[in-house]
Amino acid sequence: MTDRPLNVLLVEDNDDNVTIYSTILGYYGYGVTIAGDGETALRMIGEEHPALILMDISIPGIDGWEVTARLKADPATRTIPIIALTAHALAADRERAESVGCDGFITKPADPRSVVAAVERFIGTASPGNPTLL
Repeated sequence: MTDRPLNVLLVEDNDDNVTIYSTILGYYGYGVTIAGDGETALRMIGEEHPALILMDISIPGIDGWEVTARLKADPATRTIPIIALTAHALAADRERAESVGCDGFITKPADPRSVVAAVERFIGTASPGNPTLL
């Protein structure tokens, strides 16, 4: 066990979704950092070195498609798992997510526990009951 929780970067511009997903991830022991737009997400990834990224696709500025493509093209960040967490629910959206490099795809609204389960599949279980917002 480490002193610092497994950190998840939640790239989301909807305040309700930020509250829901950061609260449940924190409850399950993950550290959560929040970026509300693409530019902030790109900056924070270099600073925070997240274990995983939950990426909304429709975010201000640089959209989630482009942020993901840039991260997957960069040797320093290409191994970070990125799960698209999006209201874009068509098969074509899932295919596009795969083509830009998303490692997973969850449509919103998503049951918060299914989001935790997806995070656990990629980076393992954190220490539950120790809510942490970074």
